[in-house]
Amino acid sequence: MALRTLSTRARRWTSALLLAAPLAVLAQGNFQPSPDWPPNPTTLPAYGSAAVSACATGPGGELYVFQRAQPPVLVLDRNGKLLRSWGSGEFTLPHGCRVDAQGNVWLTDSADHRVMKFSPEGRKLLTLGMKGVSGGDPEHFNRPADVAFTPNGDVYIADGYGNSRVAQFNRDGRFVRAWGKKGTGPGEFNLPHSIRIDSRSRVAVADRENARIQFFTTEGAFLEQWTHVGRPYGLHVTADGRVIVSDGIANTVSLYDPAGKKLASWGGKGTELGKFDLPHLLSVDDKGALYVCEVGNKRVQKFIPLR
Repeated sequence: MALRTLSTRARRWTSALLLAAPLAVLAQGNFQPSPDWPPNPTTLPAYGSAAVSACATGPGGELYVFQRAQPPVLVLDRNGKLLRSWGSGEFTLPHGCRVDAQGNVWLTDSADHRVMKFSPEGRKLLTLGMKGVSGGDPEHFNRPADVAFTPNGDVYIADGYGNSRVAQFNRDGRFVRAWGKKGTGPGEFNLPHSIRIDSRSRVAVADRENARIQFFTTEGAFLEQWTHVGRPYGLHVTADGRVIVSDGIANTVSLYDPAGKKLASWGGKGTELGKFDLPHLLSVDDKGALYVCEVGNKRVQKFIPLR
């Protein structure tokens, strides 16, 4: 039974049990699961009825939750209270969600082959790709998955399920370059599923079906790869270079140091706090809290950093 459906007494008992459990059961790596979050899930429109694919935090700490339901976008405050929702009827298959430095929300629709930029209130500002039309040229995608940004505003898209490439655009949406093709060699991909830019301006790509993370320069030159990360679905790089990876097959989240050494791993399949059912994309806010989106459990889990 999902935690959100338990009685108040059972919720308190479960939370107390988890907080008293050994660290092997709890989320490790200086993270602890946040009980009773969101505090009132039944007040969130359609939350828990469909897969939660991605989430991202804005400059003010707002959390944008991208779910495969109507409405697809839920905007929560730091405490999990609903602020607004939007996007109904806009998406066929919600996938990736990122917020740029200006607070704009970038969403990918992997079925309609589009990447769209919205204002925080849900006004569409830019569309890359053509709805329902797949392709591998500068104007088209083939099931894009995720988005990342450099400090100068360049946009990198993991284009993803069909094209097995990374596509780069400038802040105005002008195509710059693309690299990659389907394969197993350096610079080749088999489903680039998540993408981030680290503090050294390296482009980190979760090459999901090749079970590795590849690192590139911002111009697309291959640098190195990590092949000991399981099946990477979601990816986040912290300001100090640590890498957080969700594995949707093993149902785990793992933490690595900047050199690739595993520092911690937690999870396993289940509905309890700290366990997962197909953890997908993830995000970290400006306070260090980690949010993990789950396709199977149809929820977002929040993990608090331990100081």
